[in-house]
Amino acid sequence: MLKINNNYLKLENNYLFAKISEEKNKYIQKSDVSLIDLSIGDVTLPLVNKASEGIIKANNLLSNINTFVGYPPSSGHEFLKEQIIKNDYLNVKAKISKEEIFISDSSKSDISNILDIFSDKLNVAIQNPVYPVYLDSNIMRGNNILYYSSIDSLIYEIENNDDFIIDIVYICSPNNPTGEVVTKKQLEKLISLALKYQFIIFFDAAYEAFIQENNIPHSIYEIKNAKRVAIEFKSYSKTAGFTPIRLSYTIVPKEIKINKDITVNSLFKRLKDTKYNGPSFLSEYAIYNVYTSSAINELKENINYYTENTKILFDFFKSKHLILDENLCVNSPYVWIKTPNNMSSWDYFYYLLDNFMILGTPGIGFGKNGENHFRFTGFGKREDILNAIDRLK
Repeated sequence: MLKINNNYLKLENNYLFAKISEEKNKYIQKSDVSLIDLSIGDVTLPLVNKASEGIIKANNLLSNINTFVGYPPSSGHEFLKEQIIKNDYLNVKAKISKEEIFISDSSKSDISNILDIFSDKLNVAIQNPVYPVYLDSNIMRGNNILYYSSIDSLIYEIENNDDFIIDIVYICSPNNPTGEVVTKKQLEKLISLALKYQFIIFFDAAYEAFIQENNIPHSIYEIKNAKRVAIEFKSYSKTAGFTPIRLSYTIVPKEIKINKDITVNSLFKRLKDTKYNGPSFLSEYAIYNVYTSSAINELKENINYYTENTKILFDFFKSKHLILDENLCVNSPYVWIKTPNNMSSWDYFYYLLDNFMILGTPGIGFGKNGENHFRFTGFGKREDILNAIDRLK
């Protein structure tokens, strides 16, 4: 008799951003006031010229019988992997090989699918609040979730609590939604603990381009011995504005072994060969072109634009005494605030929507520690940011 996976019944009825989208559509249909969306972290600036040129070049290659290519390799083409090594990992302490790079359509897919390699009932440490995909994908697997509030608290628990046994630790730096970052010193300590207690670190660097401070690592492989214990996920969605055409990559080092002779890299490759058709050739060429000096400068201007948006929002909410920690917004495209009068985050969501036609993201959607908190994105258009502040004034 057919049975469902009961773990799915433990999930919230709607994925956080799907629910926000549903509410958005309801209000658009019944209101004459234009809605300002500062909720989902979706970019608004167009692709840089070099990315568009890459798509055109790829299209021309596919339109010619002599240069047409069929199915891509499940881990992506080598021409892009060479660019990634040259531009993203040339100066890190660990040498990254092409066989360790897996190009994908999104980090969300890899972060979820990589769990298939491991057994069920794992002990998984997840920061709270944080990106909800980490939590949901582990609930689907039936894993045991252990929450931590900060990197320092996690390190303390590992060192001082014999009951805190973990197999996987998720780190998002800069953190979505709070903007918290992890220092080199903290990563050095965590990596040493991972070697001692034999757990794996999943390091999500989706927002590394927004890091402003010099002592904050952009990659976990800047730290010695990281390749022995850490898998890194990097998305082009925010860094290159690739939300409409999707591309990312995951680094799975060959040094990470489950048993003495079984590497995670070989198992992940086998998973990819079976479950993934490979990245879009057009998207790969677009990113290949982005690794040029002119495109890099354009992308920095885009990052600065979003960073300035975030600063405008931050200054406004600071004037209203709703900012929790000024340091949280330094390296992040998000503003994380305390809700006024200790209002629940969903109540505040509807308060803003009903009275000002402004969308944000309820903090509770990122975990129970996000209750009475709220996230606004700096990825909107500048005029929308300013108009939202005018309404709230």
